[in-house]
Amino acid sequence: MDYIFTLKYRLPDDETDLDALAERLGSGGCDDALAGIGQAGRLALEFTRDASSASEALLSALADVKAIVPHARLIEAAPDFVGLTDVAQVLGLSRQNLHKLMNKHRHSFPAPVHEGSTTIWHLADVLAWLHAKGTYRLERSLIDVAQAARHINLAREAAQAPPLPADIAAMLA
Repeated sequence: MDYIFTLKYRLPDDETDLDALAERLGSGGCDDALAGIGQAGRLALEFTRDASSASEALLSALADVKAIVPHARLIEAAPDFVGLTDVAQVLGLSRQNLHKLMNKHRHSFPAPVHEGSTTIWHLADVLAWLHAKGTYRLERSLIDVAQAARHINLAREAAQAPPLPADIAAMLA
């Protein structure tokens, strides 16, 4: 099955020949990705990867990029962090309709990861909620890739975080 996802990286300072990088990526196993280099020092790879599971697709892509650009740092695996507009686009709804749905079910709608001028959710949480409602037709591959991207982002954050003080760890146990 094909899984569509994006891996966003920060490139090392010595990675300045972007044409050569694109060539290395294409010949090194990432020929199923479209490369985007919009911001200096950043790389986004949109994959359409055939694999037996979403996790396998993302992990194999991560391994391929790591082998080609070992010092690149993963910023984000997507789709994961989304706003209402992103979710509405995935579902083929208007943002206003999704906002009404969220307000109608405010006690059961997933809690956001961040609230502020822009509110952000994990896509996997919103898709799981919608799937449980049974009123929206969702592609299984999208649900699976959103869950796999979330796991990768959480693992990346956990790996970068300092150890928790014992009193905080005890409160979370």
